[in-house]
Amino acid sequence: MTPRLDMIGLVVSDMAASLAFYRRLGLDVPADADAQPHVEAVLAGGLRIAWDTEDVMRSIDPSWTPPTGGARRELAFLCDTPAEVDALYAELTAAGHPGHLKPWDAFWGQRYAVVLDPDGCGVSLFAPSDAAR
Repeated sequence: MTPRLDMIGLVVSDMAASLAFYRRLGLDVPADADAQPHVEAVLAGGLRIAWDTEDVMRSIDPSWTPPTGGARRELAFLCDTPAEVDALYAELTAAGHPGHLKPWDAFWGQRYAVVLDPDGCGVSLFAPSDAAR
């Protein structure tokens, strides 16, 4: 048997705020999930993403503490066009989510931006640049 990646887990301090952020990025999460301590969504291809509250983590491991010293994870969302990167970055920052890197044309051939989720973790937005198409 070969292990396979099945789920990405995120620990969150505010479930409703985190789910609202990821819904804006197109993840299909039911509205009634906001008050749940554990939430899962199935992504394209069958990979799952899950959110657990800090209380859930402490119930599994009483010695668990939130990480310090910067984010240890980053998710990246592929957009269809460079213009979509710009528009999504503008939408998320207008909704109050901190921008970390404004959209720019990266030397590796992508339009690229980073916004922070409600727990301060970077979420990259990218698309092939027009020149790379």
